[in-house]
Amino acid sequence: MTNNSRSTARAVADVSAGRILATVEIQAPPERVFRALTSDEVTHWWGSDDTYRTTGFVADVRVGGAWRAEGKSVEGQPFVVQGEYLELEPPRRIVQTWKPDWDSGVTTITYQIDATALGTRVTVHHEGFAGRPDSCQGHSVGWERVLGWLSRHFPPSAPQAARYYLCRLLPPRPSFPFDMSADERAVMQTHVAYWTQKLAEGVAIVFGPVADPAGPWGLGVIRVADEAALAAMTANDPALTSGLGFSYQTVPMLNAVFRE
Repeated sequence: MTNNSRSTARAVADVSAGRILATVEIQAPPERVFRALTSDEVTHWWGSDDTYRTTGFVADVRVGGAWRAEGKSVEGQPFVVQGEYLELEPPRRIVQTWKPDWDSGVTTITYQIDATALGTRVTVHHEGFAGRPDSCQGHSVGWERVLGWLSRHFPPSAPQAARYYLCRLLPPRPSFPFDMSADERAVMQTHVAYWTQKLAEGVAIVFGPVADPAGPWGLGVIRVADEAALAAMTANDPALTSGLGFSYQTVPMLNAVFRE
């Protein structure tokens, strides 16, 4: 793994399994990142003056469509990388083959593009290097460099002051945690999954049930940009959309001090 103080890009190779995992955080929405990966915008960011430059990129962005990138090394040596799109779920997922002219074999790249509280997280899975540990390790170093370039392609946005809210989820009856039906339990499982995802996105800070003597209820602290984002967060909670009688009480926090 290489260090890159100018970006959050990280990559690690499992040479025994022949696969690479790489990630980066980007201050841009998923739609912009998807376009940067699938259009001739690639030529604006993929490369540097001291390594190589991608000078051409064409892509038929559909399942079964071909893509091709051309470029030159810092010494002037031309190269070609090409492949085919296997899966496309704009703007969240790209699966494509990878066939570089400097390396034998065909490998598969999966880009997972997930929205976060501050922009987008790109996760790359590059697989198919079994029996070629040197190539696997070399591509791992390359991915950390490439995702760093992608991150720096998007200028940092002006910082937006986050707002913190305490959310109190009230059950349909005080005894709910003790006598919920099978259907109600299923709804609560989707509710927990929803908040767990928000935790992974950096929206939720903490959540869980509170053992109030007057009757248990759910507590959550979230970090969002404004009240509109708060309203969307609570309104889309499966507990509310279930129609079982749940409700939210939300109050803004004057300040929030916490340990990441």
